[in-house]
Amino acid sequence: MAYPVRDFLPGRRLVVAGAAAALISATTARAEISSRLIKGAMKRFKLTTPPKPLADLEFADVNNQPVRLSELNGQARLINLWATWCAPCVKEMPSLDRLQAEMPRDRFLVIPISLDGPSKPKVVPFYKEQNLASLRIYYDKGRTAMSALGVTLLPTSILVDPAGRELGRLEGDADWDSPEGLALMRAAMS
Repeated sequence: MAYPVRDFLPGRRLVVAGAAAALISATTARAEISSRLIKGAMKRFKLTTPPKPLADLEFADVNNQPVRLSELNGQARLINLWATWCAPCVKEMPSLDRLQAEMPRDRFLVIPISLDGPSKPKVVPFYKEQNLASLRIYYDKGRTAMSALGVTLLPTSILVDPAGRELGRLEGDADWDSPEGLALMRAAMS
């Protein structure tokens, strides 16, 4: 059989070889996280294998301006769904604040999305009472975050790589600023 383009097969082999190398590289990175970083304070973290793209969720910032997850591509993110009426959520917020303070904001962002709805006016005073200076305030304006992200329990935190793919999630509260938490977040930035 004749091919219409000269050297068709050698070019195709290069494309296939490149794709295979990328797949092997991605698999190696996940295996490293799985074997080395899912321990201690992060032992309940569940890897998403393979990483999957997230829905382009829209939420609001403290000034009620819309923000889309896709606008934050290029940064690793820890999306945290929480509410002021959720005791485990309240317990972990200082840990998330300390985590953000430790991480370079240009490469890593904690996104605490409040699901407070009618009690939204409670969030700003809550941040002040808890001295949460490093975290920004976000709201689930359209009340779609839980279903869009497949969340059934509060708090839930979803680790996202700079390309916008879910790397894994943890349901319930955690000590995010622990050595294990910091190591996991740093791995997500690479």
